[in-house]
Amino acid sequence: MERKFKIQDLRFKIQKKVLLSIPIFLFLIFNLLLSISLADDINARSAVVMEESTGRILYAKNPNLRLPPASTTKLMTAILVMENADLSESTSISKHITHVAPLKAGFKEGDEVTIETLLYAALLESANDAAVALAEAVAGSEQQFVNLMNKKAVAMGLTDTRFINSHGLPGPGQYTTAFDLARIMRYALRYPKLREIIGTRVAGVLTEGGNELFLKNTNRLLWSEEDLIGGKTGYTRQARHCFVCAAEREKETVIVALLGSPSRSTLWREAEELIGRGFQVIANNEEAVIFFTKADYDFLNMKKASYKKKSKFKIKSSKLKKKKKMIANKRVKHKKSKVAKKKIRTKVVKLRNYKVAKKIENGNKG
Repeated sequence: MERKFKIQDLRFKIQKKVLLSIPIFLFLIFNLLLSISLADDINARSAVVMEESTGRILYAKNPNLRLPPASTTKLMTAILVMENADLSESTSISKHITHVAPLKAGFKEGDEVTIETLLYAALLESANDAAVALAEAVAGSEQQFVNLMNKKAVAMGLTDTRFINSHGLPGPGQYTTAFDLARIMRYALRYPKLREIIGTRVAGVLTEGGNELFLKNTNRLLWSEEDLIGGKTGYTRQARHCFVCAAEREKETVIVALLGSPSRSTLWREAEELIGRGFQVIANNEEAVIFFTKADYDFLNMKKASYKKKSKFKIKSSKLKKKKKMIANKRVKHKKSKVAKKKIRTKVVKLRNYKVAKKIENGNKG
């Protein structure tokens, strides 16, 4: 009887454990489904949510997909300016800068402008003329500045980022990823001045020549999102709508990067959703969701496969080239040796003929 009671007691304990584990299991399933539905709801081609203090990924959709950065490029431009220029110094606006493609702040040729004013124009109004002026002030030319940008990207470990200009207008070979863009923002937040500028809604600036400019931030979340530190927008037809921002809540900071959003309204909505999602993951200590669309997954596989084929072909072709070069060198050497031997024979024959001629001459004299 006692043994039977023990067996029943054991069964009750097992049933109790099973019943207790069911709600936990259902909660985990619900969270997983919620995360997947959120991933499906994000219309941007690529997105990353990052914890600023650790660099930990809290959410990602196609984080390593290379896409055009548009004007988010100016954030890297600003980093280099902070590290290589005195913000109080002035620079003169050249004729070349006034002809840079829009968006422009409207600087006139000959305007004397401080580096700080140019930073405000580049980061608030997304002014391309200001970005080029900064590049020339720091490095002497935009091309030299771009070289510095790419060196900095390598130093920061941004393996999927390359720049061809200081402002972000499209061109071959200019790309970044949402993951790299989030890391650029994380780096930029080191500088209190950059935090101040990207968090400014409007600013009025005056050039030394008396030209007054009114600058309004293109980041509309500054008017609606209380927790927002600031951010940088971007748009071109090729890149679509891009955005990177940082928000702070209860001493925690999250960074959100979005690339390839279909519209500006979608961009703002999804940025707000992802900011909330980031703080939720931190507060509840949830697992990160990293999501790849099938199209992107296939693209990456194709890219890897083509790279492998290409690399094998390169190895074979380089070996073939070396072989051909060796054969060509041997032929040249052989020809040279033939020519050299021929010359020696000719000299010997000439010497013999000379000796015979001398003998005949001497014989005739005697």
